[in-house]
Amino acid sequence: MTIEKFLRLQRIQTLYLSVIIALGILLCITPVLTLTSPPTAPEHRVYELSADGIEEISPAINHGILEAPIELPGLWGLMLTSILISVLAFADLWLVHNRILQARFNILLAILCLGYYGILYMYIWFIRQNFGLDWMPTVWAALPLICFVLTIEAIRCILKDEMRVRASHRLRVKK
Repeated sequence: MTIEKFLRLQRIQTLYLSVIIALGILLCITPVLTLTSPPTAPEHRVYELSADGIEEISPAINHGILEAPIELPGLWGLMLTSILISVLAFADLWLVHNRILQARFNILLAILCLGYYGILYMYIWFIRQNFGLDWMPTVWAALPLICFVLTIEAIRCILKDEMRVRASHRLRVKK
């Protein structure tokens, strides 16, 4: 790696995108919702929803038989979105020479971060309709929002870099 490439990688948006990659990976493995049975239910059951599925925290035993956990079809949406956030941010790191394309990738990344909440809402709606469970977000549910804010900041820095480069080109042309 030449010194010029190293210096280009030291821009602040590289730091933002690196944090987004780490948060996206963390989002794949951490639970974003805690699901509990309603107070009127005969047994109190607690589940955690993460990108890789639903896991029961407090298994209930009915007359010596362990009940099967909740089966949710199509939980791949959260995992796919989490992985895409990390992959898109990683691909975005290597577009240092094409700042406009990098800014467009970041806009797509911001939409994807907000889309995570849309998918999560669909799962919450499905769980409420079919299983009647109450839900509560965990601290980890804020990770896509943090990624969204970091993406907006990265877009601002990229466009600021583009303006500096264009200004320097105008100065060179005038001489």
